[in-house]
Amino acid sequence: MIHDENKHSAPGVYKLVKNKLRLNRLQPSDAATIIIYWKTKASSSSPAVCREFLYVLDMRRYSRDQGSSVYFPQAVLNGDDLYDVTLSDGDCRLQVTLDPGLNRLVERKVMQPGSTLRNATFTPAMAAQLPECPGASGETDSYRLVSVEVRDGAPGDDEDDGVRRFDVDWDSLPWFGSSEPAGPLVPLRANRSVFLPLWNNVDYSGEAWREHPPSAEEEEDERDEEGEEGRRPAVTVSELRDCFLSGHRAVARGAVKHQLIVRIINKSHLMYYGRTDRNCECPYKVVLEVCDLTGSVCVVLWNSVCVSWYRCLKPGDIISLRRYRVKQHYQAEPDDIEISVNSRNPAAQISVLPESSVSTEYLPPEPTFSFYNSKELLDHPHSAVCDVIGLLTFSGRPERLRSKDSRGAELLEYRWLQLEDGTSNQPIMVKLFSTSQPETHCKLHPLSVVVCTRLKLIKAADQTHGCSYLTNTRYTQVYCTGLGHHSEMSYRKLRPVRQFLRWLRSQDDEQVLSRSMIGGFFMYPPPPVSLETYMKDRRGEPGFLRGAELQREVERLCYRERRTFCIQATVTMVTYSRVGEEDRSLFWTDRAASFSPSPSSSSSSPHPPPSPSLSSFSSSHLPLPSTPRSFRPPVASSSSSPSPTSPSSAVSQLTPRRLDHRAGRSSCKRKQLFQPEAPRKRHPWVTLQPEQNNKTVILFEASMEFLENADEDGDGDDDTSSFVTAPLLPVFPPVAAETLPMRYDHARREEQAVTVAMGGRPTPGRFDSALQDYYTLRLRALSDGVLVDAVFLPQSSASCPSPPLLPHANTWTSVLSHGAFSLHAPPPSPADLIGMAAQLTNQRLVCVLEACHLGGPTTELILSRAFHLPN
Repeated sequence: MIHDENKHSAPGVYKLVKNKLRLNRLQPSDAATIIIYWKTKASSSSPAVCREFLYVLDMRRYSRDQGSSVYFPQAVLNGDDLYDVTLSDGDCRLQVTLDPGLNRLVERKVMQPGSTLRNATFTPAMAAQLPECPGASGETDSYRLVSVEVRDGAPGDDEDDGVRRFDVDWDSLPWFGSSEPAGPLVPLRANRSVFLPLWNNVDYSGEAWREHPPSAEEEEDERDEEGEEGRRPAVTVSELRDCFLSGHRAVARGAVKHQLIVRIINKSHLMYYGRTDRNCECPYKVVLEVCDLTGSVCVVLWNSVCVSWYRCLKPGDIISLRRYRVKQHYQAEPDDIEISVNSRNPAAQISVLPESSVSTEYLPPEPTFSFYNSKELLDHPHSAVCDVIGLLTFSGRPERLRSKDSRGAELLEYRWLQLEDGTSNQPIMVKLFSTSQPETHCKLHPLSVVVCTRLKLIKAADQTHGCSYLTNTRYTQVYCTGLGHHSEMSYRKLRPVRQFLRWLRSQDDEQVLSRSMIGGFFMYPPPPVSLETYMKDRRGEPGFLRGAELQREVERLCYRERRTFCIQATVTMVTYSRVGEEDRSLFWTDRAASFSPSPSSSSSSPHPPPSPSLSSFSSSHLPLPSTPRSFRPPVASSSSSPSPTSPSSAVSQLTPRRLDHRAGRSSCKRKQLFQPEAPRKRHPWVTLQPEQNNKTVILFEASMEFLENADEDGDGDDDTSSFVTAPLLPVFPPVAAETLPMRYDHARREEQAVTVAMGGRPTPGRFDSALQDYYTLRLRALSDGVLVDAVFLPQSSASCPSPPLLPHANTWTSVLSHGAFSLHAPPPSPADLIGMAAQLTNQRLVCVLEACHLGGPTTELILSRAFHLPN
């Protein structure tokens, strides 16, 4: 539970007083069914506390502007974002602005739609000071939320908190007092006309973004004005360019009213340029590459034109333009031009023309494509721009990277895709950033046929490992089955696409399903396997962190933000666990390291009680990546200790008291986890039972869219002078559900997609994990003794699209440096690997940690590599 205390106590307390009559019995004049009154007299600007439970219905983000600081006279405005939150007590709704000091609750997904709040402290807002803000008015009730408690518990728990959830039509509830908006919701504390998505600045958000062009009546009116001229251009691209470069006054200095008919060749993603030091209601721009028979030119859509037209336009459309300006192309050759389309000075006229309405002699050429298959990509150079088509077999979870521009404030959302096309054994890897197509990205399920256009090929300078991938350009667009995209696009007739469809129809559903996954931790390209190469690749990156510095950096992470950190450490404990059976684990511990006091610890206990959240680390112990929101139970001895094979054995099997995972996980089976056995061959990472149906139904339907027109204990025989069986049993929470990839479930694909998406709420055990076991390594920083728990997944290489690793001996040193077991020999059993963990005693390692904040108190820490440092 997060509790943000207000430093100044409120002189009076607000209390919600509900009308005894139910809402459905009230007359329209009784809309304000909830009133606020003072228990003691106070000024209208005094804080007030609502003791009742409130429910978060919605959260909306926008960037502040020049005047936003007036609303927060005592707040420190560190970031660019502001949040408006819609709250309800089950009887009415209220839209408030989150105080900037509480922004971290949203940025780390502690507060989210569906959260339950209590002890919310409100302050009346100074709405009348900025009348130009579309959502601010002195005639309506307006409040800031300055302090709140976010109730602990799994989302969706229907507990007796006084807030009705499942039997309420939230949209039908009246607004509190006079807070009802006059129209669609708009930002309350900035002069903005639209909201931003919660997690990126590239997608659109809200109903204001039009999905369809102007109505038929509007188009008909325009045609009546144009007559036959609407079917023939009054000016061409080359004529516009010549007139502008020659200084023709009508083109160079004024608005051009002559009709231009062009075809859209490429369409950029939305570019948001809102700044805190400028007032602009709709700071967007979009670049369209268009052409006619005489040449090509860039058309730039500005501001509200983007809101009205962005979703309506797609590559291949023929558009008519009037009332535009011609300018010199920004950041281009001096003899190049661009066409500026705005909503005022002058108000541009745009229309989408049917191809049949344009005279044949003026019909612009079709867009061209450059499709390359996976085999052909191997021979193309770095930075080559291409188009690809493939069968999606892996769809990664969306994550975010900090922008590398001068400000470094923006978080860029991306996900990994793995496509197969049958031309080579190497799949096509795509690092796909947002393309302003949120509906399409939500449909990127495995077994979909995906087309990505205008991607850029990325090849490492060192070609020894052969890793390459594709990523976005400004004009990247994505099309997939299930939305009718392919039947509308001209590429469906091209030869590379037809060849791919022939291969697709030869595939078996069951075989493709067996290797299809969604979500989970994923890293590509894989890091080098030698310390020297790794350090060479990291030139220009931050160096090694102290343990305390790592704590601070992890605390700064926002939701789904991904970063890589390096520390020097030794391994003090290794634990092997299986999903759902974490209360029966194997572990090894280094006695000397585990029971010596930490240099930075103020407690004499070898394992001080861990902190409840990432925001308040103990100075000597970094909690596990999946620490629950409540306090983690302190390390304690089991009531019935297991009987090790020897009093000095370093390997033990745990049977502690059952852990309360608080996530609805099914109870663990009471059985022996390991049986004595010899190392066995690796099983496939994903296996599915065969389905009793047509073997090509799913893939056949995907292709048809192109044709349409619409071990029991371990032996501790190593040196026993430095370690013994630990008298304290380690208590490790289970691995986060988001960490392990899921087997793709085609019947529940929509539910899986929602679970993996940004803001998703995974439920452990609801879907089958592709990995069932994992290791946890406790690292002790050499610099200051801070303890770090990191998950290690050496089995993940079984289905990794990376090139095969070089053979190695499957010792701890080689497994850690390669990040995986050798594929050239059977992997050691978990019991054998834990039994060999004494090899790690006193080894100094360079540890590469992949950190990703998963929301709330949970931060994922994955040990991707650990390189031995010579003594």
